[in-house]
Amino acid sequence: MLKTWMKPLAVATLLAGIVAVPALADDTPNALNGAKVVAAEDVAKAQAGGAVVVDTRVASEFAEGHIKGAVSVPYREKSQKSVAFDASQDEFNLAKLPADKGAAVVLYCNGPECWKSFKSSSAAIKGGYTNVLWYRLGFPDWKAKGLPVE
Repeated sequence: MLKTWMKPLAVATLLAGIVAVPALADDTPNALNGAKVVAAEDVAKAQAGGAVVVDTRVASEFAEGHIKGAVSVPYREKSQKSVAFDASQDEFNLAKLPADKGAAVVLYCNGPECWKSFKSSSAAIKGGYTNVLWYRLGFPDWKAKGLPVE
């Protein structure tokens, strides 16, 4: 049985655990309708097959390092980090993606907690792209696997 002085501590500990869990809710979803979620190995294969790999991070992050051969098309994000984001608050230049909307396009950013690749993939799908490959784990995963960067 808990002593009287331990009860507030037990409640605080319980609440801290409950409050800490929603932080995971800030991660992007595991799937996106209209896109294929891909792993690093899939990105490498797609790129070797001619897919355009798009880094959606800000230019300074791209300059610090990116997937070798990737192009920079930053997603300028002002909307909330949510599946129900308002794309009209953001900027993403679809004109910098391939003219062929059936071409394979890989979009990535800084991993599951980064929403730029989710949002840019959504924008590409809404823009009519039919072969959207979303690299949800993004650059940190690529780099951790020792794959080519520049």
